[in-house]
Amino acid sequence: MEKSKGQGMLEYFDKFKTDLDCLEYSANPKWKDGFLCVKCEHTKFTIRKANLARDCNRCHHIESPTANTLFHKVEIGVRKAFMIVFEMSATTKSMSSRQMAKRVNVSRSTTWLFMHKVRSAMKSSECYPITATVIVDEFVFGGKEDLKPGRSTNTKKKKVVAAVEIDKKGGVKRAHFKSIKDYSSTSLEKIFDAHISTTAKVETDQWTGHEPLMGLYDITQTKSNKGATFFEMNTITHHVKSWLRSTFSWMHEGHIEKYLDEYSYRLNRSNSKETIFDNLINRRIESKPLTYEQISISS
Repeated sequence: MEKSKGQGMLEYFDKFKTDLDCLEYSANPKWKDGFLCVKCEHTKFTIRKANLARDCNRCHHIESPTANTLFHKVEIGVRKAFMIVFEMSATTKSMSSRQMAKRVNVSRSTTWLFMHKVRSAMKSSECYPITATVIVDEFVFGGKEDLKPGRSTNTKKKKVVAAVEIDKKGGVKRAHFKSIKDYSSTSLEKIFDAHISTTAKVETDQWTGHEPLMGLYDITQTKSNKGATFFEMNTITHHVKSWLRSTFSWMHEGHIEKYLDEYSYRLNRSNSKETIFDNLINRRIESKPLTYEQISISS
């Protein structure tokens, strides 16, 4: 089956009319390098017509196109699962698990779990650090709290550090986020370690938490001027806060980074929307299964 391209709903529904269509689409990336039996490592197989599973010709172990992937034993059916992946990748803002549950006619709890599995596939590989100009700043998200402005350490708001890459024309190229517990250099270093090269030109405000990192990174500190200095960062911060507020009624602090990964995934691929759904399907096929315990806060 040819790769799915674009964001059109009609094109999507024309391509994925049945579960079998989705299984065929899953089989292509899973066995792109050929079949290898997980039991006996034999390479010869027979395809079962009912679900396109591979039946090993030696030991007769049967493996479906979704086995040992993030679609493994999906409870909602593979076609509904594909629909959720499409909505979360190709649409501009996605939707809450409650809205998605109504859309695909599945329970809210089951939808919530599957959407978090999708978000795990959206997480950055952290293999392509920013090497150009990047602005680093922190923001908080949550309800209004009186007398706790700026970097208040005892606030109940969720704290986030962001890195926004700026292109040569002054536009936003990429953005990454990390949830932090405080504004110490140890916490701020998380975004540097994950997404910023030591060769990058880093711009920050004059917060002292950045000073210990100056020995490792090329950091220039500038007075924020109540946010007016870092226009690109403030624009992204405004957008991500608006998205979180308008889409999700509430989120646990332990899950906020998953939602931020979702936002980053779409933003960082805004110039390649034609392949974003196909890219996410491939990521899910190449990823290992996740259980509820692995996703829940207690883990």
